[in-house]
Amino acid sequence: MTIATERESPVLMTYSKTRGLGALLTAFMKQRRMGLNDFIQRLATSNSYACKHPEVESILNLPPPQQEAELMNANPSPPPSPSQQINLGPSSNPTAKPSDFHFLKVIGKGSFGKVLLARHRNDDQFYAVKVLQKKAILKKKEEKHIMSERNVLLKNIKHPFLVGLHYSFQTAEKLYFVLDYINGGELFYHLQRERCFLEPRARFYTAEIASALGYLHSLNIVYRDLKPENILLDSQGHIILTDFGLCKENIEPNGTTSTFCGTPEYLAPEVLHKQPYDRTVDWWCLGAVLYEMLYGLPPFYSRNTAEMYDNILNKPLQLKPNISNAAKHILEGLLQKDRTQRLGHTDDFEEIKNHVFFSPINWDDLTAKKLTPPFNPNVTGPNDLRHFDPEFTDEPVPSSVGCSPDSSLISASIKEAAEAFLGFSYAPSMDSYL
Repeated sequence: MTIATERESPVLMTYSKTRGLGALLTAFMKQRRMGLNDFIQRLATSNSYACKHPEVESILNLPPPQQEAELMNANPSPPPSPSQQINLGPSSNPTAKPSDFHFLKVIGKGSFGKVLLARHRNDDQFYAVKVLQKKAILKKKEEKHIMSERNVLLKNIKHPFLVGLHYSFQTAEKLYFVLDYINGGELFYHLQRERCFLEPRARFYTAEIASALGYLHSLNIVYRDLKPENILLDSQGHIILTDFGLCKENIEPNGTTSTFCGTPEYLAPEVLHKQPYDRTVDWWCLGAVLYEMLYGLPPFYSRNTAEMYDNILNKPLQLKPNISNAAKHILEGLLQKDRTQRLGHTDDFEEIKNHVFFSPINWDDLTAKKLTPPFNPNVTGPNDLRHFDPEFTDEPVPSSVGCSPDSSLISASIKEAAEAFLGFSYAPSMDSYL
């Protein structure tokens, strides 16, 4: 039995119903932290009804990772031109090392490692340091995504709603991204606590997210993994988009790609159909996030995975009456199953900006951060972790995270792993700070 109908409209629930679903919603939220690859593997190895559904059988009919890698190697994409390549070589940042930092708290976790609050020992500045295990990345053949994340971070350092990379470095076993420290909390965390947002607040966040996506598209980058977990609030309450591991570079305005990736609740119909897709996949995800902010759960959601996928592919969008006509209209445009009819298909971000839903927004003031955010996290300083999930902050900081391994103890397999990430290390030129 599914509870999709009740879950689509938590705004209209009674208090007792909301309390009764609290544990269920929390479980749903935590499950979403699982990556798509892990999700697919778990689903494929289960004997659930979901696996026997014809739509899901088709979606899961993918080559195993090793075979997929072989296919990619047999039919490689043409190499990017020299102007598109970013490979600074293994010695581009030879001085940075883990012991430069005092690692204070775990503030996030992922498939390949952790994000830690760290203070630099020389200047006492606070950073979010993303520490990834090379062996885990190589085991799942995800090194291409990690290098893509690094390249995208290098390109996006100056946009107000994208997290900035200060530098990156590596040891024989780990990769380190030294990022802006953002401590207003994940949008995911605030939605989990508040269930849904009023329309003006949802509009403000959606506008800032759209601005960030439009900027990425202007660089021919498709984001592909927009969800509340990847959207942070800074200390004033502005949006900061993070986690660029699934970004696809070099997608021209009319270009397409076909990699099956994303997060199950947010997969666009064309991705589920395993058809070529373009940058409008990001506008679908923007519609899904806006819907979730207004109603409390993603559109087409069901606990039954097969039913959810079938809903995404076939069920008409249903909108409850407690939002404005402008909000309904933009949701219908963004969540258009036919990507060629989707809002943003013809003129990308310009179409989004000019929609009546955003008529209260002055876009120049928005990108200049002159608009007052609808919610202030009220953090007292870098040590204020009230908006981070205790699931993370209660976890002890691993002692190994700040240590460089003894070179005499490094195994041959680790040395081989190091070669997979040539060019990862990065130190900005002084011009970057001017």
